[in-house]
Amino acid sequence: MDRFSSSTVIPEAFQGAKDDLTTQLALVWNQIKAPLIVPLLRLAVFLCLIMSVMMFIERVYMGVVITLVKLFGRKPDKRYKWEPMKDDIELGNSSYPMVLVQVPMYNEREVYQLSIGAACGLSWPSDRIIIQILDDSTDPTIKEMVQLECQRWASKGVNIKYEVRDNRNGYKAGALKEGMKRSYVKQCDCVAIFDADFQPEPDFLWRTIPFLVHNPELALIQARWKFVNSDECLMTRMQEMSLDYHFTVEQEVGSSTYAFFGFNGTAGVWRISALNEAGGWKDRTTVEDMDLAVRASLKGWKFLYLSDLKVKNELPSTLKAYRYQQHRWSCGPANLFRKMVLEIINNKKVSSWKKIHVIYSFFFVRKVVAHINTFVFYCIVLPATVLVPEVVVPKWGAVYIPSVITILNAVGTPRSLHLLVFWILFENVMSLHRTKATIIGLLEASRVNEWVVTEKLGDALKAKAGGKAPKKPRFKIGDRIHLLELGVAFYLFFCGCYDVMFGKNHFFIFLFIQSLAFFIMAFGYVGTIVPQS
Repeated sequence: MDRFSSSTVIPEAFQGAKDDLTTQLALVWNQIKAPLIVPLLRLAVFLCLIMSVMMFIERVYMGVVITLVKLFGRKPDKRYKWEPMKDDIELGNSSYPMVLVQVPMYNEREVYQLSIGAACGLSWPSDRIIIQILDDSTDPTIKEMVQLECQRWASKGVNIKYEVRDNRNGYKAGALKEGMKRSYVKQCDCVAIFDADFQPEPDFLWRTIPFLVHNPELALIQARWKFVNSDECLMTRMQEMSLDYHFTVEQEVGSSTYAFFGFNGTAGVWRISALNEAGGWKDRTTVEDMDLAVRASLKGWKFLYLSDLKVKNELPSTLKAYRYQQHRWSCGPANLFRKMVLEIINNKKVSSWKKIHVIYSFFFVRKVVAHINTFVFYCIVLPATVLVPEVVVPKWGAVYIPSVITILNAVGTPRSLHLLVFWILFENVMSLHRTKATIIGLLEASRVNEWVVTEKLGDALKAKAGGKAPKKPRFKIGDRIHLLELGVAFYLFFCGCYDVMFGKNHFFIFLFIQSLAFFIMAFGYVGTIVPQS
């Protein structure tokens, strides 16, 4: 009997301690909420609403411009002179510009044959083109395979050069810079650049080079990307939606209005004299392509985007590869903004309007504000208002502006409109990684120059062959659990539960669904979900 009595006392003691702890926490929360939490949260809401308005104005502006361009705008061959290249009886092939084609690669076992074959298949007078394979591979087996492939094409009469370095300094920028130092490059007028998974059509040079020949003010011709594996899984469909907006709207608007946009690092042709005048390739950030584009623009050079010229390529089809890519694409621009903002302001060669466009629109709103506001507002601040009902977010900021921005972002991929909700959840989760990378870039913290080559699985090659290859395993528990995503997931879930029990905002459905999205992404499952078309 005594034993039974003592066993019942212990749980009661624990329950009493638990109640005391809960009471103490509630007391502390009530004491700090009014003087500290409420003012800070109101300030956060105010700042987020300002950033939301900035994003809204930017999206609406680009929407209006792209509409006018589509309705009344002149096509590239109307804005700039374009005539097909013709044979010159007296000069022969020497009348054609000498073209260098650079293909940088690093341990590209799955796609090296594809990229080399596509580059060697470009149509151009054989004595006026040089294919340069820049192989930074550290795997000796892959390096030997790439070299043998180059030798095979050389035996067919293709002027192909296999170049290697004894280090990887500067990563891709370092390889491109080293390639430009070769003696045979001095005779070249233009350089076309293709990453290892890109497949240009044979007529690529015939459609781009004439613009550079007939328009001496043009420095860059950029083509659009076409994704061969966009239907592989839900994650690739989400990527397609984001990138289609970039190419359909952002690049087109920049080309049509300011003759400036960010070079995409591949599927483009540069005038070598412009590249050299801008200072060549620099490896100070992980976005060497954007760095070069901004410097060339500040020298007065113009760029042209060809939306109807598409180059096939492969999207990252594993979440790990996509995370690394997004870190580089978010950290690099923020770091470049930090390094170049004063240089842009002090530049004397470009107009004030172009400076404002580059600093405010291109860099600040798109590369900084968009990432930070998406995560902080929708994943931190808005859920926090459930816990602090004294802070009210106006409906126009919580519903109307996000809805308009989302719809405008979705116009680039009409076939995926039914996946819009999934895209919103996916972008909100990825905004966590983009925000972290943006802050790292702005502060030049650790990982600021981290470069992890995006893994390619040969999906482009499989699509071309029309066959099915055995898929590599996509899920490994050990390297897929991300504590930050789990933390945000639990935070959103807690806010949702609180809203169900005590809240007045009725955000719990959104909070639970967003929490689930963070849980799914934390464990890497999204790369295994195949969407219905």
